[in-house]
Amino acid sequence: MNRRTLIQAGLASVLAGQTVQASQLPFSTVFKGEKRFRAFVTKTAPHAERIRALPIGERTAFFGEMMLGTPYKSYTLEIDDHIEAPSVNFDGLDCWTFFEVALAKARLCMHEPAHWTPQLLLRYIEVDRYWGGKCDSTYTSRLHYLEDWASENERRGLVNDLTMKLGGIGVRNAATEMTNNWKGYRYMASSPKMRQEIAKLETRLRKQPLPMIPTAKVPTVEPQLRNGDIISIVSRDGDAYGTSHVGLAVRRDGVLRFMHASSPRNHGKVVLDSRLTDYLKRYKTHAGIMVARPLR
Repeated sequence: MNRRTLIQAGLASVLAGQTVQASQLPFSTVFKGEKRFRAFVTKTAPHAERIRALPIGERTAFFGEMMLGTPYKSYTLEIDDHIEAPSVNFDGLDCWTFFEVALAKARLCMHEPAHWTPQLLLRYIEVDRYWGGKCDSTYTSRLHYLEDWASENERRGLVNDLTMKLGGIGVRNAATEMTNNWKGYRYMASSPKMRQEIAKLETRLRKQPLPMIPTAKVPTVEPQLRNGDIISIVSRDGDAYGTSHVGLAVRRDGVLRFMHASSPRNHGKVVLDSRLTDYLKRYKTHAGIMVARPLR
């Protein structure tokens, strides 16, 4: 098999036995920004052959840069009070949806352009966002914490969690953000039972060390990072630590930079920011990073 055939076989295994299911929610709820999606297809389709020849990390970074300037929008995944469903909002991205849309586009590109549909993109979002790659319409089927996302996607062979391999250490996990701020999450605000389930999830995480490459080590790690590596920011939270932000690694002119959807109190849009080391030093609470490398 040649490389392309192998990659396509890998994608087929990702989707094996999994068809694109009709959402229980209206299409207009789960897919926003269809005009932007069509523009992406029109712009990218003529170059599909060249783009799909790139490694998946390069493709992920490429599509991330195509979204530079997209407005930041928080809580884009809180689309209903009870029914969970894979969703995309091309008109506004938060830090998590930015990297997962870039990654979904990188996977979508392995198909011929005639198959680039909102439904197939949503399927790749589902593969990435949910336990076992499958949404069962419940809030708890979603991966809510980046440390769970990295370990679960590595388990399924979709990414390589490099954090400990690059000199990471285990630190105490705070894991209380969702419970403390439950009123900001529609599903939790509408269901006391769901708050209990998320509290159990956070209790489990607090019993496990959070892997982290300390900020002081990042300059020596930067040469080993590649375009499209998924960089999770770990911040101090009292006497513990928690994942607080996420973006993509992009190397330009020899400098490893951080591309991310920046909140309104900063840039308020997707930006290609400064060198990763300098970005980490910008905020006193930043303690280090986690690194996950897309494989397919």
